[in-house]
Amino acid sequence: MRGKILVYLINISNTILLVLMISLGSQNLSDTKKINFGFSSTSEAYPTGFLIGISTILGSISGGLATILLVPSSKNYS
Repeated sequence: MRGKILVYLINISNTILLVLMISLGSQNLSDTKKINFGFSSTSEAYPTGFLIGISTILGSISGGLATILLVPSSKNYS
C-alpha cells in the first residue's frame, strides 16, 4: 500500500510540473483555436500549445492512475 501511495505522489508531482511548464509555454497567444464541444456553443479561443499541453497532462494523470490501480499489492494475504 505504501508503494502505491508513493507512485501516486510521484504522478501528482510530475503533473504539477507539467502544468507549470505549460503555464510558461502558453505565452504565445498569436495562434489560437476554438473548441467545439459538439453542441451549438463553442468555447473561447485557446492557444494551440495550451490545448496540446492539457491533453498531455490528462493523459499523464489517467495513465498514472490506471497503473496504480492495475499493479497488484506487494503483500500476500495467504
